[in-house]
Amino acid sequence: MTWLDVLLWGIAPYVMIAVLVGGTVWRYRYDKFGWTTRSSELQESRLLRIGSPLFHFGLLVVIIGHVIGLLIPKSFTDALGLGQEAYHVQALLLGSIAGLSTLAGIGILIYRRRTTGPVFRATTANDKLMYLVLVAAILAGLATTLLGVAGGEEHDYRQTVSPWFRSLFTLNPDVEAMSHAGFAFHLHVLIGMALFVIWPFTRLVHAFTAPLTYLVRPYIVYRSREQTTTSRPPRRGWLSR
Repeated sequence: MTWLDVLLWGIAPYVMIAVLVGGTVWRYRYDKFGWTTRSSELQESRLLRIGSPLFHFGLLVVIIGHVIGLLIPKSFTDALGLGQEAYHVQALLLGSIAGLSTLAGIGILIYRRRTTGPVFRATTANDKLMYLVLVAAILAGLATTLLGVAGGEEHDYRQTVSPWFRSLFTLNPDVEAMSHAGFAFHLHVLIGMALFVIWPFTRLVHAFTAPLTYLVRPYIVYRSREQTTTSRPPRRGWLSR
């Protein structure tokens, strides 16, 4: 373990968290009207209807996979009877499908943004940086999925990355465990931290205000303007009262 390991795996994660939380609070306080994805559906909808579901549903499965892989200890899955080989098989199947779906979705969205004139003109330098880091994170994640299934303790992130990640919540980061992870996992974590650093300052911030209340809100009842509760016929707009 070197000073660089301490810097990358013991200090940088907390700097990232501070920027993520502080930047989000700042953005919400001073840029509420900019807290949006800047929808471009009116400019083009055909590719959007294909790329957006692919990206979002694939990303949802990726997030669930990360939660299971990072937060649930290996001893717990072993106690449930899920062996190492079976775990790697399901990780390969679900991880690969979700990763490829997310990559295909973001690819379609980038192609749409580049080839649709009005959408491209509305693309900022901030958006381009966001897409670059996001695609890099997806590619690095796919690489670590394949390496994790390749076998060998050096590729088993549940012995290195997962204990380190859980130790961050106890404010006692297991730097040594993370230092033994492979280069691909180091790269994936670093790109992931970079993504969360820029998150509050990009359109990705809209994920923190997903309209979940839409699922439980009351129905909107529409009534015809011709309906009336009296027997008196409605007057025309140009008639005097």
